[in-house]
Amino acid sequence: MITLSAILRLKYDLLQVCKVLVIAPKKVAEGTWTGEARKWDHLNPLRVQLVMGTAQQRIKALFTPADVYVINRDNVVWLVQYYQNAWPFDMVVVDELSSFKNSQAKRFKALRSVLPHISRVVGLTGTPAPNGLEDLWAQVYLLDRGARLGKTITWYRERYFTHNPYTHENKALPGAMENVQAAISDICVSLAAKDYLRMPDMILDDIPVELDPAAKKAYRRMEREMLLQVDQETITAAGAAALTGKLLQLCSGAVYTEDHRAVPVHGCKIEAMQELLEGLNGQHALMFYGFRHDIPRLLEGVRAVDKQLRTKMYEGPADADAWNRGEIDILLAHPASCAYGLNLQQGGHHIIWFGLTWSLELYQQANARLHRQGQEHPVVVHRLLVDGGMDMDVAAALEGKRDVQDALMIALKARIEKARM
Repeated sequence: MITLSAILRLKYDLLQVCKVLVIAPKKVAEGTWTGEARKWDHLNPLRVQLVMGTAQQRIKALFTPADVYVINRDNVVWLVQYYQNAWPFDMVVVDELSSFKNSQAKRFKALRSVLPHISRVVGLTGTPAPNGLEDLWAQVYLLDRGARLGKTITWYRERYFTHNPYTHENKALPGAMENVQAAISDICVSLAAKDYLRMPDMILDDIPVELDPAAKKAYRRMEREMLLQVDQETITAAGAAALTGKLLQLCSGAVYTEDHRAVPVHGCKIEAMQELLEGLNGQHALMFYGFRHDIPRLLEGVRAVDKQLRTKMYEGPADADAWNRGEIDILLAHPASCAYGLNLQQGGHHIIWFGLTWSLELYQQANARLHRQGQEHPVVVHRLLVDGGMDMDVAAALEGKRDVQDALMIALKARIEKARM
């Protein structure tokens, strides 16, 4: 709302912008930007056009007269190629700017190529550096074309980091954080909710899930066999991700076979989820799952608790609206599908993590769907963690705010050592 208000003033009062483009995650583009424009009376003069769908539908939308055009970030490359040298947007707003943190990504390179045609760029994000200071260069470059942190990421790294040739890691030099903040302070505004809002508390409730003897035996056997197939010294990041993914599947109660069939292993975490729902006694809950094979088991598990519970998979803005109206009791979602931008704080104040994500950025953003302005109750984050399972390693990595790849490797190597004992 604040950004749209600024656009309204820039265009109609100050006459400083003509045509505005908003780039956002798909779900946020579909629901949040158009929804906010309709919600506030003072924004009524602002014409907001959604640019989504097939290529033909997107082209038609671009030819529809409007003040603000909203497109999902996956179509940025298409948009730049479509207009080529006739780029028409003199102001660009990037919602979730951190999704442009990779300077080698096609979306960054595409947007970078049209910067000479843009007079004003605004970036919005709650997680500007989820993996460290290196993430900032590409984002700030889109704002100032390299004026503050250098024209190239190589220059940026040489100035603010030291490179380890053996591990190929870059470590921030002493004082780098303060120096970078000073360099970008004239174009960046950072606000913590606690500084300007009276927010209810966010309470963490870790629920240990104890596997029954049969499930524990099956889990330990599969864990050991998978781990010992891998040479600790030669494991790659891709291999680590695949193996830890399998172990997290096992924690949730089922695992995919090579032909993509889901094979149930145990129902212990489902039972823990059911006990939690019974304890909530009808209070609404936003539940995050980790794998598609969790969905049917979760739906069946919720129905077994109470057939009257209105359970829905999050599919789009209509579900967010229904949740906020109190028409959904249990809203199932993958953290990647609704971690950004969605306002879900009116529908409840309980979050259940059936399966955690390794990504600190996704984890924090997902929790912020309920713990945000307008929330009237303390938000309780319930995390179902298999005792001694990979769940615990993910939780520890999130608390330690490690880089995802480092956390994967550290957790996996520790488990390989344990399996060999």
